[in-house]
Amino acid sequence: MDLYGLVKAVHIVGAAVLLGTGAGIAFFMLMAHRTRQPVLIAHTAGIVVLADFVFTTSAVIAQPVTGAVLAHLAGLPLSTGWVATSLALYVVTGLCWLPVVWIQMRLRRLAQAAVEAGQPLPLAYDRLFRIWFLLGFPAFAAVLGIVWLMVVKPAF
Repeated sequence: MDLYGLVKAVHIVGAAVLLGTGAGIAFFMLMAHRTRQPVLIAHTAGIVVLADFVFTTSAVIAQPVTGAVLAHLAGLPLSTGWVATSLALYVVTGLCWLPVVWIQMRLRRLAQAAVEAGQPLPLAYDRLFRIWFLLGFPAFAAVLGIVWLMVVKPAF
């Protein structure tokens, strides 16, 4: 395998990790939230935060590096239409993901505090969960858009 093929494979795996981890995290957090059980939510949010730091953060770092190397090896300027659009969507994803990670940590702490106090989830939990949920839509749509652009490479 040549260098381009190797970097492309790493880039594709990174994209799969971003898409898969994002979908998995959203699913498990939503399912835990629907139980309204603070102990389950605290546990799930702890695993979700760990998964974000291990998997998502690794892919978030690898994607722009491998993408830039691929563009360079292919002789594509980063200003090429589909590449530039991918980068813009990547920024959108990051602007959604950073607060989502903070919110997940806060949701975990609120659920843990509810468990320790033997109380139901506080109103702050519900407000933060709504924001977390809403931020997931543009982030996930942006990642899907990036994958589409990587595959189709439209000329515009």
